[in-house]
Amino acid sequence: MAPLLLGLLVLLGIWVLLRARTRAPGPRWPPGPRPLPLVGNLHLLWAARQEHALMELAEQYGPVFTVHLGGQKTVVLAGYEAVRAALVGTGRQLADRPPIAIFQLIQGGRGVFFSSGEPWKAARQLTVRALHGLGVGRAPVAGKILQELSCLLGRLHQYGGRPFPLALLGWAPSNATFALLFGQRFDYQDPVFVSLLGLIDEVMVLLGTPRLQLHRPVLRKIEEVRAILRALLAARRGSWPGGGPVRSYVDALIQRGQGRDPDGLFAEDNVVACVLDMVMAGTETTSATLQWAALLMGRHPSVQGRVQEELDRVLGPRRPPRPEDQRSLPYTNAVLHEVQRFITLLPHVPRCTAADTQLRGYLLPKGTPVVPLLNSVLLDKTQWETPRQFNPGHFLDAHGRFVKREAFLPFSAGRRICVGESLARTELFLLFAGLLQSFRLRPPPGLRPEDLDTEPAPAFTMRPPAQTLCAVPRLQGR
Repeated sequence: MAPLLLGLLVLLGIWVLLRARTRAPGPRWPPGPRPLPLVGNLHLLWAARQEHALMELAEQYGPVFTVHLGGQKTVVLAGYEAVRAALVGTGRQLADRPPIAIFQLIQGGRGVFFSSGEPWKAARQLTVRALHGLGVGRAPVAGKILQELSCLLGRLHQYGGRPFPLALLGWAPSNATFALLFGQRFDYQDPVFVSLLGLIDEVMVLLGTPRLQLHRPVLRKIEEVRAILRALLAARRGSWPGGGPVRSYVDALIQRGQGRDPDGLFAEDNVVACVLDMVMAGTETTSATLQWAALLMGRHPSVQGRVQEELDRVLGPRRPPRPEDQRSLPYTNAVLHEVQRFITLLPHVPRCTAADTQLRGYLLPKGTPVVPLLNSVLLDKTQWETPRQFNPGHFLDAHGRFVKREAFLPFSAGRRICVGESLARTELFLLFAGLLQSFRLRPPPGLRPEDLDTEPAPAFTMRPPAQTLCAVPRLQGR
């Protein structure tokens, strides 16, 4: 009996050893600063501009490193090579979002931008198809944008060259987006339009304030936005025949919700969440970028003058720009790209591993938050000749031809690339070109170009600080 028992024990030991050798390896984390009890590395990130603190840590620990946000290990990616390899090379493995507390409270895992898994796939696929079907990047949407350009130019003419608030420039791209989402544009004095823009502004400022106790005010403002969106949805349902042509993003959502939807992915709450995401992201980003573009033209009059010389030569004094004109306006196109690179509007939006993921030699378990620092790509000194300077030459060759740059990633990359990229590009080009075709942008009286404030204001995005510019008409009678 003893020899048999001994043999069984030996076999059991061999089986345990074999199991240990074949067991999946444990996580292998990138290096990073030593965490403190409870707070982790939060003491290193309390600065108002956390992306700067993270870039400084990248100088010390390399392009892939770990920080502890309290007890949560988070992997940070810095620089073009690390960010692009992760976003493009990992496929679906890095397509989820981590459960960020404030956005969980706002959206509950629904919508287009902060959802994951099947809800995200369904919402994104519908959004991409709807925007394409509505003519984004083509004549139908370009016409809506040019209509807003005309309204914007008319409003600026009313100032007669006197100072106007920079935020006024955000009305046109916001209204063009609303027309696409709701199938109607708003008068600039419409109470719904004014309320939406005001609420979006307040929410973005609150989200950019690093104080957890501000959750309650954010949620109150979001509920006010939701109330407006529900009213617009109800009005659209009442005026749109279910079998008719889809003329807005809301129509596409309503149509999808009326069809077969066994999992309830397009129930009422999900529809409102999708519209909320598109309203918040679609207005803030393009509006802030156009304001930055105008501010930087006021700050760099020689660049503005060269843009206007090109516009006059290609378009003449009266023909409005068209999307296809970008190919004939290389310097104007380069300036717009450089504006987006230089301002690093959205420095980072976190991802999350959807499965155990190999990343540059490290093994990250499923559910690991990953922060790709887009600002570190747009300011990468190995990719840009003068990364900290506003230099349209970054996008021009020796012959003045426009040059695409692989490190130009303001819209992110991979499966989570911005769903509204094509719309944003079209809006920015048409509005920027039309604005400079008609007006010379200058500092208000008493200020020099270098006196204009280009330090980003605290907000969820790197928006420009509130100030005024003068729009001096270039052509009489336009």
